Amino acid sequence: MQNFTYDIPTKVFFGEGQIEQLPGLIAKFGKRVLLTYGGGSIKRNGLYDKVKELLSDCELYELSGIDPNPRIESVRQGAALCKEHQIDVVLAVGGGSTIDCSKVIAASAKYDGDAWDLVQDSSLIKDALPLIDILTLSATGTEMNTGAVITNFETKDKSGTGAYVMYPYASICDPTYTFTVPHNQTAAGTADIMSHTFEIYFNHEPGVFVQDRMAEGILEACIHYLPIVLKEPDNYEARANLMWASTLALNGLTRMGRNGAWTCHPIEHMLSAYYDITHAVGLAILTPRWMAYCLNDATVERFAMYANRVWKIAYQDDLYAMAKEAIEKTYQFFVDAEMPMTLPEVAIDTEHFDEMAERVAPRLTKSYVPLDKDAVIAILEDCMTPGVTYH
Repeated sequence: MQNFTYDIPTKVFFGEGQIEQLPGLIAKFGKRVLLTYGGGSIKRNGLYDKVKELLSDCELYELSGIDPNPRIESVRQGAALCKEHQIDVVLAVGGGSTIDCSKVIAASAKYDGDAWDLVQDSSLIKDALPLIDILTLSATGTEMNTGAVITNFETKDKSGTGAYVMYPYASICDPTYTFTVPHNQTAAGTADIMSHTFEIYFNHEPGVFVQDRMAEGILEACIHYLPIVLKEPDNYEARANLMWASTLALNGLTRMGRNGAWTCHPIEHMLSAYYDITHAVGLAILTPRWMAYCLNDATVERFAMYANRVWKIAYQDDLYAMAKEAIEKTYQFFVDAEMPMTLPEVAIDTEHFDEMAERVAPRLTKSYVPLDKDAVIAILEDCMTPGVTYH
């Protein structure tokens, strides 16, 4: 295990009714508030009206229509509003896309240049407005980290950025706000949680026993509770466990003491930048194929551990058999959740594979299994048909 410093300033208010904390949290910074959100879901479920009621003595300015793959144009709009109205605090109400966008808005409000500069070079982020969020989707973990991913469709780029000043000051995580999340978004959100965990868990760093057991617990929670939630959308226990799993998967706890580049996320960012698909759907499609491609003598022991610890597959002499069974169970789990599991199902063909692979391969040289351009193309081609293929 490597040395590390763990420092997260975000205050998490978890559980039903925690929105009552909102006025006091906002009051710490002032009365001029930029309220950011996506579509109409927060108006349909009453959350929008509740926020306005609680903040009736504040000056509220709004930025709505933030897309599932948040655009740089929305960041620019939000930053302009902050500067024009001398905003004191940004309040993001929604899922990962809204919060990600709001983080970069908060940083861009303190920057004189174009917002895209901050996405391309995080070292330029020196300050940010305070950010408070109300989470409505269990998925990205952005409610307790510095990261944000923004898309520039003009240049076909989807990139992550982050800085310490972009940590949310506070996150209100009420599982009841996820009761009305549709089946497809609930399943995709859980795939996102699992993908974050996989990207960290499949790593060569020795001696990270505690972090591994935490990661396995998060995966087990997803596997246990997603089928329950899909049948019982208002099951509080299931929604609460998925929400907390979302936060723990990417608040740094499972990552501490080990480094390593991610793989499926950079590849999926190419897919989203070119085709504007749901990020987590792309991850679900890619992940089992990436696992199958990465299975070799150097990785089989960890895949067997994943099989035993997460899927409860008994150890046997043939570790490859264990690993393959776990990979196929992972694939089937997403199928059972009724997620699209091939690229043609989300209207992606092979036209841009070469270009995308060329662009992403340089980011994958330090991944769990380093991939070159040909390897990326092979994984994408495996995603064109159902099932998993071993190389």
